[in-house]
Amino acid sequence: MFTGIVEEIGEVVEVSGGALRVRAPQVLTDARLGDSVAINGVDLTIAEIVGDTLVAHVMPETYRRSNLSRLEPGEHVNLERSLRPTDRLSGHIVRGVVEGIATIESLTPEGNALIARFQTSQELLRYVVVKGPVCVDGVSLTVTEKGAGTFAVSLVQYTREHTNLLDKRPGDSVNIETDIIARYVESILAAR
Repeated sequence: MFTGIVEEIGEVVEVSGGALRVRAPQVLTDARLGDSVAINGVDLTIAEIVGDTLVAHVMPETYRRSNLSRLEPGEHVNLERSLRPTDRLSGHIVRGVVEGIATIESLTPEGNALIARFQTSQELLRYVVVKGPVCVDGVSLTVTEKGAGTFAVSLVQYTREHTNLLDKRPGDSVNIETDIIARYVESILAAR
């Protein structure tokens, strides 16, 4: 489990088949083989540590549902170690189970913030609620607006400086994880 508070911006070193190598010196300070790490919001297992890099194996299902198959060496990724029971939950409950992708529609300055608007499927939008949480490339954000095929979030300066979101441009894809609580509520009510 994760919080969606990015700890480090890592660098993709190599992508080959089902393996992803990322430079992550901060995240690796206390990491062990088998530990979970969220890479752009995707919960992956550390399979190898060499120097300041980690290797995680990526399943075909993960490639289908996320943007990890589009990564190239040199790109930046958001990294977060898994939550420990003694940690603060600063963001929201993030499972690291990416449900799909969204496309950046626009990035619009608004005062000291930046409004990021994303286009995504109706399947994902049904679980997006204004003032509710959404995880975008592993970053816990609050939804500020929802339209017919889009949703928007407001990026504060700290988030812009400590994530890879400003590396992105309109047309780029991002990983999306919606709020698990909404899915549970829907499931319980459907059973009635």
